[in-house]
Amino acid sequence: MSRKIIIDPVTRVEGHGKVTIHLNDQGMVEDSRLHIVEFRGFEKFIQGRPYWEAPVLVQRLCGICPVSHHLCSAKAIDEIVGVSHESLTPVALKMRRLMHYGQVLQSHALHFFYLAAPDLLLGIESQISRRNVVGVGLDFPELARKGILLRKFGQEIIKVTAGKKIHGISAIPGGIHKNLSLAERDLFFRGGDIPSVHEVIAWAQETLAFYIDYHKKNQSWINRFASCDSNYLSLVRSDGAMDLYHGVLRAIDSNGTRILNDVDYHTYLDLFSEEVKTWTYMKFPFLKKLGVEKGWSRVGPLARVNTCDFIPTPLAQKALEDFRGHTGARICHTTLAYHWARLIELLHCAEVIEGLLNDPDLQKDNLKVEGRHGKLGIGFLEAPRGTLIHHFEVDEKSAITLCNLIVSTTHNNEAMNRAVKSVATEYLKHGQQITEGMLNHIEVAIRAYDPCLSCATHAVGEMPLHVSLFNSHGQLIHEKYS
Repeated sequence: MSRKIIIDPVTRVEGHGKVTIHLNDQGMVEDSRLHIVEFRGFEKFIQGRPYWEAPVLVQRLCGICPVSHHLCSAKAIDEIVGVSHESLTPVALKMRRLMHYGQVLQSHALHFFYLAAPDLLLGIESQISRRNVVGVGLDFPELARKGILLRKFGQEIIKVTAGKKIHGISAIPGGIHKNLSLAERDLFFRGGDIPSVHEVIAWAQETLAFYIDYHKKNQSWINRFASCDSNYLSLVRSDGAMDLYHGVLRAIDSNGTRILNDVDYHTYLDLFSEEVKTWTYMKFPFLKKLGVEKGWSRVGPLARVNTCDFIPTPLAQKALEDFRGHTGARICHTTLAYHWARLIELLHCAEVIEGLLNDPDLQKDNLKVEGRHGKLGIGFLEAPRGTLIHHFEVDEKSAITLCNLIVSTTHNNEAMNRAVKSVATEYLKHGQQITEGMLNHIEVAIRAYDPCLSCATHAVGEMPLHVSLFNSHGQLIHEKYS
């Protein structure tokens, strides 16, 4: 008897999606899909709006990573007004960088402590009523406390740079609205309600050490769980260093051979195409020269530690060396190593923030430069979840005529679908009843990528879990609600 299992929606991710798993008459997994089923159409309804509204409008895609969209749009709009990355004033560029690294830090803290840790620390099949951040707080109170404060630190960085914690307004065409006052800077050195940057660096190191110990103790199943060989894509600095705000495009294959060798991201339309499938609103990007089957890539923290030559802050660089020493290979394909890489980046962000807070350029008042009006702007940056692309074209009346957004989670679409099939094949066997714990293994594989489905598909939806089991005649034979 063939069966169809539906997980609708996937929980503890941002946005709404569902999974369908098709079993054949022998009870073996025949097919599986991660569906994104709702649509909001940001790329369409922004058309006709004046270009200077884009950094504020497009960030409404998401309440978790709005800074990424705010700044990526700002980088694209800079080009429309004839201002290059290199011609921004030092205060504008460094304020944007401070905002962005604060954003990545708070997003990584949110994902690890709130979304991933309940599975990793309490157990994938632990009782659902306690498999959440509250359960983590009860069993690991000090770790949870520091996790909450780490996120708060990042949000406060966003507030003083963007104007508010969510949907800020600070980045404008050609620059920034405000600088960082000495009083605002000192908030992050004295501690108290807002932890000091020195405490944040220490806690980031502690959290990383905690996870490394967990990973090593559980590597027998972690190393095989939902893992696959793949290409990897990210921005890197011109000298090969990790850079989350600006750089050139580098892609490597599963052996580490470069397939994009530090190219200008403005050529992305010549490099990438997107496959569309009827059962999801999320597209499947791929490198044209490799084709659909071989051209897909993974992005995000694991991709960035695989593609970069080094990390330009000392503590994170040492952590990268330890990571590569543990894996025993230059390229790591372990899907759950995304968490390890994410915590290395969290430490890196804290170090970068410390350096920027000590930079006197942030108190300067030359906030903006002027340029000449153009018609095309393309912005790239490394969002928490990976490489983000904003592309705008405008007419002679300054109205947006084209908006193309390729977001991080979209790049990981193929990888997440493969992860779903891998885990389903391993854990769903003939004759088994549905259990919440069994299905949570599939969600754990998806969560490793920290997907933001609202960003990727412009989706909206609620988060209750509803799983239905049908027989080969389409009759409902088993149903389970959260």
